[in-house]
Order: sequence, then structure tokens, then C-alpha cells
Amino acid sequence: MELKEKLLSSFLLMEQELDLSTAVHDLRTKSLKTFEELGFPTKKEEAWKYTSLAKLLKKDYSIFPKQETSIELKEVKKYFLYEIDSYKVVFIDGVYSPFLSDTTHEGIDVCLLSAALDKPKYKKVIEKYFNQVAKKDESLTALNTSFAREGAYIYIPKSVVAEKPIQIIHFSTGKQGDFMLQPRSLVVAEENAQVQIIERHQSLASHAVLTNAVTEIFAEKNAMIDYYKIQNDRDDASLVDNTYIAQQQASNVKVHTFSFGGQLTRNNLNFYQEGERIDSTMKGITIIKDQQHVDHYTLVNHAQPNCESHQDYKGIYADKAVGVFNGKIYVDQIAQKTNAFQQNNNILLDDKATINTKPQLEIFADDVKCSHGCTIGQLDEDALFYLRSRGIPKKEAKGLLTYAFANNVLESVAIPALKTRINKLIANKLGVDLGHDL
Repeated sequence: MELKEKLLSSFLLMEQELDLSTAVHDLRTKSLKTFEELGFPTKKEEAWKYTSLAKLLKKDYSIFPKQETSIELKEVKKYFLYEIDSYKVVFIDGVYSPFLSDTTHEGIDVCLLSAALDKPKYKKVIEKYFNQVAKKDESLTALNTSFAREGAYIYIPKSVVAEKPIQIIHFSTGKQGDFMLQPRSLVVAEENAQVQIIERHQSLASHAVLTNAVTEIFAEKNAMIDYYKIQNDRDDASLVDNTYIAQQQASNVKVHTFSFGGQLTRNNLNFYQEGERIDSTMKGITIIKDQQHVDHYTLVNHAQPNCESHQDYKGIYADKAVGVFNGKIYVDQIAQKTNAFQQNNNILLDDKATINTKPQLEIFADDVKCSHGCTIGQLDEDALFYLRSRGIPKKEAKGLLTYAFANNVLESVAIPALKTRINKLIANKLGVDLGHDL
């Protein structure tokens, strides 16, 4: 049975376990029809021109867990940012793990989406925000919506600053065989609220896992959200990450994406500026090798005047790795005084590595400051010669140059322990021994 048909039949089985009287059920049904009409995206679509899902879709994935699984903290501690105190929402094969989690309802809500969807106390928030910014006509987002059952629910009330960062971690154990996950998360920061969030998807065993994730983020007036995505999975794990962000007046949202591993990773990152004096930041580092594939697809929709956006993506590709950057800045006619910057810089370490980059500007206002650009090249031979002339071996000299190229994206990381962890990951990926603790 093809994966699409298996998903359609699995939805019927899921319906038997759910409350069919809720508005969310109607939304699931409508979304499934959208997916049924559109199917999985193909390379015939411009947005997917350089990324094919065909190989992944041939696997016979389990859609629901066959059994509940548990893991010991010592087995997975290294995947947590354990150097700091934090809230944690942890899932194992799509099922919430209370043992590994540390949630709260004291002043803020850090808990499960399933609880928020079912309990009356969350009804107003769900009705106002759930599925309000996610694209209704995007097939994989619609698929996720139709199966939306579990994920993280984060709500920061007005004028509250979350005292600790929040970690959202999805583990796949391999005990379910080849497995498909569809986590759904909702993040709401009310007026003047602040929160820091770290997200990770991690496979623990050699098996094919396909994750189709959707996260909706809402930043109300003057809210501040820092969101960090760590993508350093095993070679047989693939991720399609759909993130939609709605910002209101004077809010500030930053998303950092660190793509270091996985068979195929597709990041769909969409910012919608719905007020004035908004600041949106997207930064990313990609370091991959072998036949790994990472695709960043970004959109910033400037719909109001006096706003800013900043995009800075760096890519380092070795062996036969493939990178894609497709970034679009849209400036509406009324969005005067927009200041938008977009840059994508790449280094190809081997002749068979590939990067397809397409920065785009679509501007309908006349009083704006917008720029975009991309570079594709190899390491600076003069700089390499200089380092080697100082007694540094060729391999180490290459590693130092690539490390310096990638490292400046970390300047805006606001969690020191996370910056240290990512620094070490970058150095490890590039084979650099800096000779001191980062």
C-alpha cells in the first residue's frame, strides 16, 4: 500500500478513538481532504524543485506506535541541554514521557497539546490561535493538521518572562520499526511576554523515521521569542519542519536553525508581520557530508510599515552533500520604511557537493531598504597558505577556516550554554581542535 493510501485509512482508525463532536475534529477532516487532493509535494512544484521526497515515501512506515516504550535518562542525557535548569516536554515515539519531562502550570503553561485541545480551560486560546497561521493549502501542513494529536503547548501570559528556557525533544527509538511522526506544537507569547525555546528531533537507533512537524508561534505586542532548532540526527532519519510565525506590533522573534545531520531535512520557515516596528531574525548554519540533503525555504511577509527582517544562512557541504536555500522577502505596498536583509553564503569542500540558492525580493513599496545576495565558493587559498606557512597541517588549517566562516552566526544566540554546545558541535563536525574549552 502506498504511503498516501495508508495515511488515509489510518485516519479512519484514529477517528474511532477521538471525540467527533469537537471543532478540532471538523478541522482534521477538512485538512485530510486537502491532503488527499494535493498529495505529497513533488519536484514539479517550484518550491520543491531541488528536493525530492520520492525515496522516503517508498518506506512502509508505521503510523501509530505499536507499543509504549520507555528509555532511561542516562541513555539520552547527552541530547538535553543539561548544563542549565529548564522546563522539558519530551516525547518517545510520539508519546509523552512524564519521567523525562518537567512541565509547569505555575505562572505559565508548559504542557501537552492534547491536554489543551481537550480541556475547557484552554478553549479560548485554542479557538484564537490553533491552526490560524499555518497554511491551509500546503499539503504536508494539512496532513499534520489532520493527525494533530500530540506535541508541546506553551502559553506565556501578558507581561510574564519565562524564568527558564523550554526544551522540546522528540525521540524515536526504532522499536516501532520504520516510523512516521507528526508532532504539532503551539507557542503563544502574550503582550510583553518573553520565552526561550530549544527544539530537537533525535533518532536513537538505525531505522527509517520520517517526521512531519508543524509549529505555530504567536508573538503579541512587544513580545520576545528566541527559538532554537538543533538538527543533528542519524543518517536514516528525515525531517520536514513547518514553522509559522505571526508577529504583532513591536514584537521580536529570532529563529536559529542548526542543521548538522539527517538523511533529508526540509525547513519551511514562514514569518508574517502583522503590525508596525516588528523585528524578525532568521539565522542558520548547515554542515553536512556524504549524501545528506538540507533545504531551507524561508518567507518573510512584510505587511505593515516600519519593520525589519534579517536573514543570514551559512552552509558548508562536503562529499556529495546537497544544500538548498530558497528565501523570499515580500514587501506589501503599504509596508513603507521596511528594512530587510537576506544573505546566503556557502562553501563547497568537494567537487561533487552541490548548493542551489535562490534569494528573492518581491517589493511593492517604494520607500524601503532591502538587499539580498548569495555566495558560493571554496576555501581562500591565500588564507590556507598563510596558516600552513605557520606550521598548521593542511587538514587542521581547512578546519579552522571553515570554523571561522560558520561561527559568526552564533553571535546572536542568547543562551550561553547553548552557544557553547553548538560551538563544540561545529568544531566536531569540522574536525577542529581549538585547544581550549569553548
